[in-house]
Amino acid sequence: MTATTANRIASTMGLLAVILGAFGAHGLRQVLAHNGTVLIWEKAVFYHFIHSVILFVLAGRKDFPAAAWWSLLAGITFFSGSLYLLAVTDARWLGMITPLGGLCFIVGWVWLGWCPARK
Repeated sequence: MTATTANRIASTMGLLAVILGAFGAHGLRQVLAHNGTVLIWEKAVFYHFIHSVILFVLAGRKDFPAAAWWSLLAGITFFSGSLYLLAVTDARWLGMITPLGGLCFIVGWVWLGWCPARK
């Protein structure tokens, strides 16, 4: 993957975090309040946004850590994605997917901290 592609994906993920945060606060306010899942939605947006910023930072590194980058992207998809769906549908079984995303986040951070970057 090129740095340009990684930057575009990272910026798209950041854009989605902002849009979904605003949509949850305004467009889905009644649904989330009815389901009692406002805090779940907010947690999904928080982790989505933080890890989108990290994706963007990593995409700009000369020694692009691809495995960590992909792990963090998978974390956003599984962790935040499952929480978004759970918040809207109130299908509590989706919470079983969330730890997979958390594990992806952990793998990504461990990879960044303990595995040397390829040049």
